[in-house]
Amino acid sequence: MRPFTLLFRCAALIAICSTAMGSAFADTFALVNINQQALFFNQINEGAQKAADAAGAKLVIFNANNVPSAQNDAIENYITQKVDGIILVAIDVNGVKPAITAAKAAGIPVIAIDAQIPDGDNVAFIGVDNAKAGEDIGKFYADYVKSEMGGTAKIGIVGALNSFIQNQRLDGFKKAVTDSGLAITFLDTVDGQNVQETAMSASENLMTANPDMTTLYATGEPALLGAVSAVTSQGRTGDVKVFGWDLTKQVIQGIDDGWVVAVVQQDPAGEGKAAVEALVKLKKGETVEPIINIPVTIVTKDNVDKYRAMFQ
Repeated sequence: MRPFTLLFRCAALIAICSTAMGSAFADTFALVNINQQALFFNQINEGAQKAADAAGAKLVIFNANNVPSAQNDAIENYITQKVDGIILVAIDVNGVKPAITAAKAAGIPVIAIDAQIPDGDNVAFIGVDNAKAGEDIGKFYADYVKSEMGGTAKIGIVGALNSFIQNQRLDGFKKAVTDSGLAITFLDTVDGQNVQETAMSASENLMTANPDMTTLYATGEPALLGAVSAVTSQGRTGDVKVFGWDLTKQVIQGIDDGWVVAVVQQDPAGEGKAAVEALVKLKKGETVEPIINIPVTIVTKDNVDKYRAMFQ
């Protein structure tokens, strides 16, 4: 056998062995998410996947389809599989705590993103201060009512009442609006259940029951999409101003048309990326901060242009 051929075969064998060893010893991280309908959650998945690829780690993603108990079952399964770390976007932040504690007992770190776990055994939280961001959009709303609506408004709410974080966004919003001292009347709060079609029906019912409603606040992407669809289908774009969370192509169109006024935009891909990077650090024996806040932006007609490329 010629030396060149022998050298080539040896190099190929080394490469194969290295690949096999890398695959055998690669870290495996599990991402337990809420659903795969909302763009927000898919962007978390994408950010986490890119970070895992960059780190040479394997990422498995579980879709709970909005069922809280499914998240507990998934975590228990991942404990049995002995994954190296778990990323959790919790639906029921209290109900999932025993599963997080079980993961900790098994030596598996849990990073909570988007939804904080009160007194939980997760190593860290990565995401938004939802209560504060709710206050921020509430202050923006109150200023808008004062400057553009003569200080008077009637507002309906489209939320997801099983979502701890969306309830935080609602509470923060209400606090800021109430503190403004303006003549703003809160009408009904309807439950979109974090499902766009449900939120649309709930929004239509809300407007039918309250024909004098002048503003609307939606606490998450499915709620906002449903509300936008309902306002459009009901022909109310001329007399209902919309505020909410999480941009989409349809929401940007509403901003361009002038009836969607302001939207809180998060960085879900950044949250997913940061979570994987935190698990990589922990695997190396390094420490991570217990709370890593990801900034938000209130998007209006004045700054929406920078986000258009995300939805083309």
